[in-house]
Amino acid sequence: MKKFFSVLAGEVFLGTMIALLSVSTAVASYQGAMADSEQNKYEILGMQYLNDANAEYLTANQEITQDYSYYDNWYLNVDERPEIAEYYEVDFSQALQDAIARDDGIWDETYYADMYAFPNSLFDESDANFDLGAQHDERGDQLQLVMLIMALGLALTAWGSLLPAQSNMRILFSFFGLITFLAGIFVYLFMVPAVG
Repeated sequence: MKKFFSVLAGEVFLGTMIALLSVSTAVASYQGAMADSEQNKYEILGMQYLNDANAEYLTANQEITQDYSYYDNWYLNVDERPEIAEYYEVDFSQALQDAIARDDGIWDETYYADMYAFPNSLFDESDANFDLGAQHDERGDQLQLVMLIMALGLALTAWGSLLPAQSNMRILFSFFGLITFLAGIFVYLFMVPAVG
């Protein structure tokens, strides 16, 4: 046990710990900054897709309204004035043409699913990007915790290195520096989530 304490108080151990803690702090800081950058990127993409989805949803609503109008005018004219009915029929959306061909009730669920398919895909893409942004945010938060732990260990170890070699406080600071380094490694390996 005495040999262990003498190793803790040694210059080589303290120098090695300071180097390891410095590099670990820098790595956690860099990775945290990268996670924040990725979070920002995916949140902006999520907002872009959300804006596009809202615009396309409104466009789909307008197309549905046009289909209602065209179909009503077609229906009113199909028997007595087929040339006018044909004028409206050529403007039917593909989804309406498919619904008529299905002959399962014109305004069925499939019709609306077809009309909203594109905006819904954009909403899904927006959700996926927001989800990735949230994952990067969580990763960044945990990396900030790693950086805090490593920086604390660095401070303790550096303070211990300034004390005389025979000081019990030097051993104590060195020991706590080692504990914080191990805690930081544990958090990094087991608590920092992967993204994807």
